[in-house]
Amino acid sequence: MSPIFGKRMIMLQSSTIKFLKDLKKNNNKPWFDNNRKAYETAKADFTNFIQAVIDQHGKKDTSIKNIIAKDCLFRINRDVRFAKDKSPYKSNFGASINRSGRKAEHSAGYYFQVQPNRNFAGGGIWMPEPNELKKVRQEIDYNFADFKKIISSKKFKSVYGDLDRSEEFLLRRVPKGYETNNPAGDYLKLKSFVAISFFTDVDLTSKDLVKKTVAAFEALQPMIEFINKSME
Repeated sequence: MSPIFGKRMIMLQSSTIKFLKDLKKNNNKPWFDNNRKAYETAKADFTNFIQAVIDQHGKKDTSIKNIIAKDCLFRINRDVRFAKDKSPYKSNFGASINRSGRKAEHSAGYYFQVQPNRNFAGGGIWMPEPNELKKVRQEIDYNFADFKKIISSKKFKSVYGDLDRSEEFLLRRVPKGYETNNPAGDYLKLKSFVAISFFTDVDLTSKDLVKKTVAAFEALQPMIEFINKSME
């Protein structure tokens, strides 16, 4: 399916961004119930966009070509059981596009988030279980030349720069079992292997939104395939 239905380009509507901004200011059940129709419209808009991205990128990454957008979306309700912040709703729409489905825990995939002033495309694998993490690190160590070629490619660097090296994702030292001077040491320290490319609110309503998102996913695809191969 093309990202053009008839003569209409697939992009997000300004009303979708407005709904999320309003929700952030009025994060309570009475307001949400009174604005449920606006929520359903915004959710449908986001779903439509995600399906267009899947249809386009699925031509290159056939592992996702049969994925249905509605199965990729996360619930807007927050799990507040153990949270200090008891706000009942997320102020974003998020979608995980993964060959194993939204709830996949053992494979890398793509992600898109709409959250005013913090929109992004990206993906990888977030906080894998110890066994999976060990496999990824081992593959990076064994085939660092291939891994470095992927993350040093012009396409990857132009979109992402590098993997996310936030403090929460990074060990202070090279993990046990590897030499401290290992050439891959900076990446062996990672506990998550994710890359993020931020979009402006203006980008979201641009006719090039699908094209730009697909380009971001194409730049990430070799890394995703590297990670998934390491865990097979």
